[in-house]
Amino acid sequence: VQLQASGGGVVQTGESLRLSCAASGRISTDYMIGWLRQAPGKQREFVAGITWSGQATKYVDSVEGRFTVSRDKFRSTVDLQMNSLKPEDTARYYCAAKTLSASDWYYWGQGTQVTVSS
Repeated sequence: VQLQASGGGVVQTGESLRLSCAASGRISTDYMIGWLRQAPGKQREFVAGITWSGQATKYVDSVEGRFTVSRDKFRSTVDLQMNSLKPEDTARYYCAAKTLSASDWYYWGQGTQVTVSS
C-alpha cells in the first residue's frame, strides 16, 4: 500500500484547506484510511478516518463538525476538508492505513504541513 498526502499550506484562522491522500496498492474493504497529525512538541493524534468502503467515518472530538473525511473512488483518494481552521490545528498531517481490527497504523504517507495563523 502506497500513500501520498498533498494539499497543505498556510491559512488564516477561519479559513479552509483540503488535504488529499492518494492511495494505491492492495487495499481491501476492511481497511481504514486515516488522517493523523503531529504538532511540534506534541504526540501524534488521530484526526479522522474512513473505511475503504466509504461506509463509516470517525473523528476526534476537536474537529467534529469542522472537518469532513471522504473517499473519491474514481481518483482513489481520501480527502480531508478542513473548515473553520484554528491555530491549534497547526501540525504536520499524515495519511495512514490499517485494517479495521488493528490498533496500529501499518502504512504511512510522507505528511503535509498545515499552518494556521491567528
